[in-house]
Amino acid sequence: MNKNDLISSVAGDAGLSKADATKAVDAVFDNIETALKRGDTVRLVGFGTFSVANRKASTGRNPRTGATIQIPASKQPKFKAGKGLKDAVN
Repeated sequence: MNKNDLISSVAGDAGLSKADATKAVDAVFDNIETALKRGDTVRLVGFGTFSVANRKASTGRNPRTGATIQIPASKQPKFKAGKGLKDAVN
């Protein structure tokens, strides 16, 4: 399922127009992104938790040349599925 499929599904399930469903889906994604940028976590009970993990700088190796490279520290978005989502999938 891609974003357009999700929007169509939300529109059908909620009885919204496609334009309104697009605004709603975009607003949810934008708010999750904004919270993660601030360093907050987003907990959706029964669905899961979005958070930011700090990845330390490390040393890697270029597979083509074998040269050693420095990989800088970075922040990575992380998602942990909740019990409700795990149960629904299994």
